[in-house]
Amino acid sequence: MAFEFKLPELGENIESGDVVNILVAVGDAVAEGQSILEIEAGKASMEIPSPAAGTIAAIHVAQGATVAVGQLAFTIEGGMAAPAPSDEPKAEPEALAPVAEVPAPVAKEAPVPAPAPIPDPVQASAGKAVSAAPNVRRLARELGVDIHDVVPATSGGRISLEDVKKFAKENLEGGGGTKRNTSSPGAVRIEKMSQIRKATMVHMTHCWTTIPHVTQHDMADITKLEELRKRFAPKAEAVGTKLTITAILVKVVAAALKVYPKFNCSIDPEKSEILYRDFYNIGIAVDTEKGLMVPVIPDADQKNMVDIAQDLGGIAKKAREGQISLADMQGGTFTITNLGGIGGSFFTPIVNSPEVAILGVGRAIMDPCVGKNELCAPRLRMPLSLSYDHRIIDGADGARFLRWIVEAIEEPMLISLEG
Repeated sequence: MAFEFKLPELGENIESGDVVNILVAVGDAVAEGQSILEIEAGKASMEIPSPAAGTIAAIHVAQGATVAVGQLAFTIEGGMAAPAPSDEPKAEPEALAPVAEVPAPVAKEAPVPAPAPIPDPVQASAGKAVSAAPNVRRLARELGVDIHDVVPATSGGRISLEDVKKFAKENLEGGGGTKRNTSSPGAVRIEKMSQIRKATMVHMTHCWTTIPHVTQHDMADITKLEELRKRFAPKAEAVGTKLTITAILVKVVAAALKVYPKFNCSIDPEKSEILYRDFYNIGIAVDTEKGLMVPVIPDADQKNMVDIAQDLGGIAKKAREGQISLADMQGGTFTITNLGGIGGSFFTPIVNSPEVAILGVGRAIMDPCVGKNELCAPRLRMPLSLSYDHRIIDGADGARFLRWIVEAIEEPMLISLEG
């Protein structure tokens, strides 16, 4: 008896994924629960198990293809009957446990369109008026689409984001050759976005367009902290991990959030409510070949620095190897992004919604003239950039929070006294 196996639910608000690897071939015998397909959805990679034992009679998906939830993936000969599409998903449990209060990374949220279009100088030169919001025009420019060529789907004549996307898909992916700015002639190479890049695009657009950002900067003297880190590094090495500045910062930030709970909350603007969290899950931005990922260290306040260092090494390794799950990236209450390993100083990190703040860390430098007691004593200083949601956090709050972090870095006893 043959039955059709369709792609099960992958997680909250996830409707499709990219096929990373097909783990079986036609004619292979498979056991119930055996992984037969590797999917990348959102920013997570997951293996999809077979719902029953049998023999692979046909494979209906291809490596690199995008497949939708409910789409036919395999025909399996023999074994048990296939579960109905409405049955409980068969993906790995860790990929099916989203935290309710934190939307999945690829929630289909689009930039909020402006109430009225802003005149575009291009209209006059084109000789044809176009009705489109600024964010629609921006998307058209990014996709290389001449907005004058886009035909609106509605009778009102206003071009929407979906109109631009549809036009780009038909003309770029279909080889139609959409019109481009001829002032910069040259070859154009088109590359399909990965699921990770698409998830980042959607989520970062949502964060930037819905959160009024403020970024404050400060410098922390880490001379003493670096000496302590080196002194106690062997304790972390003894358990097979590495004590890093990021691991120490996780502990410092968790303590700071207890002193300033407003930075560990989220807001519901529709209900005018503030949701204060009594748990402290710190997200760590990780640079991978596939793009930016933010795995989460849960209950950071309850762990010592060696424990945090172990967790940090583990999730970073999983992220870079493409083995991170959705559960690993959900439930964060505050994010740290450290660019010190690459370089640079101050920057303006984007708040990772629904969180309300994020701490950016730059590369520490030796400064010869910043000693508190010795005018020209060389000190190791680290640039910090705190971005926050101005709807809930005022400038004075931001300054106090960042100063507390700086003082805790410079005087670690403050964590025990106040954190």
